[in-house]
Amino acid sequence: MPTIEELKASVTAEIDRRGEELIKIAKTILDNPEPGFREEKTSRLVAEAFKGMGLPFESRIAITGLKAILDSGNPGPTVGVMGELDSLRVVGHPHADPETTAAHACGHHCQIGMMLGVGMGLQAAGVMDSLAGRVALMAVPAEEYIDIEYRDDLRREGKLEFLGGKPEFIRLGVLDDVDLAMMTHTSSNPEEGTIAFGGTNNGIVAKRIRFEGRAAHAGGAPHAGINALNAAMIALSAIHAQRETFRDEDTIRVHPIITQGGVAVSSVPADVRMETFVRGRTIDAFQSASAKVDRALRAGAMAVGGSVVITTLPGYLPIRSDEAMLELYRANAASFVGEDKLVRLSHRTGSTDMGDVSQIMPVIHPYVVAATGSGHGNDYIVQDYELGVLTAAKAMATTVVDLLANGAVRASEIKRGYDAPLSKESYLALMRGMLHEERWSE
Repeated sequence: MPTIEELKASVTAEIDRRGEELIKIAKTILDNPEPGFREEKTSRLVAEAFKGMGLPFESRIAITGLKAILDSGNPGPTVGVMGELDSLRVVGHPHADPETTAAHACGHHCQIGMMLGVGMGLQAAGVMDSLAGRVALMAVPAEEYIDIEYRDDLRREGKLEFLGGKPEFIRLGVLDDVDLAMMTHTSSNPEEGTIAFGGTNNGIVAKRIRFEGRAAHAGGAPHAGINALNAAMIALSAIHAQRETFRDEDTIRVHPIITQGGVAVSSVPADVRMETFVRGRTIDAFQSASAKVDRALRAGAMAVGGSVVITTLPGYLPIRSDEAMLELYRANAASFVGEDKLVRLSHRTGSTDMGDVSQIMPVIHPYVVAATGSGHGNDYIVQDYELGVLTAAKAMATTVVDLLANGAVRASEIKRGYDAPLSKESYLALMRGMLHEERWSE
């Protein structure tokens, strides 16, 4: 029986051997960006990779998701390794789709390469036979919470219930047989060293908003109309007026956009649409802020004598990382980049649906600093693919070895010791309880 270090050496060598292939996959995805729940080309590419690895897999999960299984043949827990299929929409990004503006300005193309790299590394001769349990390789759609109106229409059509990929995976039971999970994000923040880990993130709810007024000739008879755009502008000002009431420690973020401001400059706007997020460090914090935002939206409608329809949609829950998994990961990451290149994170005010997974099982969600530019910006470019795909895959794959070696004793201990904030049932009840739609009018 090989030692753990020998297993890790085999895994690392196999990832290096297939490194060119893995980086090519990541760059192919970069050149074919697709927004959430529309990742058809990317999904097909992952399916071809799974076929090439000889793995059984499911596809069309939550529209475009996939799940493959590496089975050791020995009983033990299942470790999930995830990568995200989707892109953002960023006008002016050098790799943006000219028609859709979709662009990988957050590095998800590297995540798919990492996830596949973990699987390929673990397929090195003799590795899985020396482990216990299984590894679930998952390509998950729609982590970037964008296109709210489009996704909410999918929900109304019954094609999904939640607007993010991992919440849908939870609802559909895809994670029912997974006991621990991990994934790695790319970063461009030089303050995060080479690899950063731990920390927490904000949770989030989303809102789809429609202000309704009355159309009229904007020059000849504006007094006959009700200006829904004015209602929206007043609502935006009212939201801004709430900001001093948000506690610093709750790290509230509210950032609305107007997606439709009217149909013609000669007509008083009668149908104006907005989308916004309300983020916060805790569930109570973002729900409290959400109520204040609703109050501001109603005020805008009231001020002009119009109406507003507010649809509040469950988003993502705050993330928590498992300390025991983090310690295993930290040691492995240090072996590749050096202890001095590791940074322990504190709180980040962005959001991720990996937070939802962390509410029901132990997870880690580290970052590899392989990019430059501003996250979600048109200058966010992955520069170091060896770091951003191969090193990231090695750090996760060797952590999987630690978890599943020696009869999966470490994974079993972590699973038993995890005090999950929520069960699947209570998670679903919480998320469904956040869904709310109201129409306000005078």
